[in-house]
Amino acid sequence: MNTKLFYISIFLIFALLMVGCSPSGVIIPTTEEAKIKIVINEYALALSNHNWNKARGYCVYGSEPYYAISQTESLINNLSLYCNLITFNYIINIQNVSVSGNYATVYGYSYKLVTACGYYDTYEKYSTYHLQKVGNSWKIYKVSWCRVREQKMA
Repeated sequence: MNTKLFYISIFLIFALLMVGCSPSGVIIPTTEEAKIKIVINEYALALSNHNWNKARGYCVYGSEPYYAISQTESLINNLSLYCNLITFNYIINIQNVSVSGNYATVYGYSYKLVTACGYYDTYEKYSTYHLQKVGNSWKIYKVSWCRVREQKMA
């Protein structure tokens, strides 16, 4: 009986070690590149969900991208005065991440779609996101674009 209990205990300890000690079984990224990709994707998701404060949280306070979110928020709020349904979708397709100490550069494509009052506006851009490590978090401090395609329709 004691041998059986011993083997069951060893198996359970081994299973716990294999699952990891992260909360809720969530895998915590270990590389800086993985952390940066999460920041960029969560930033885009926050913008798409109109969660402006969360999106600003992924930016260096007072930076150009930080204030650009406020401009987008104002635009969407003004449009909502005239239109019942407004969508703002933002997708970033990451192509490459380069990390150098406390700074990183992310290259990729950004896609934006805004619809309101029966009109839509789309942008497709080559994007470069510049990030800085602030404390233990990566934050966006500069974004530059080269417009590939733009389309406006009624």
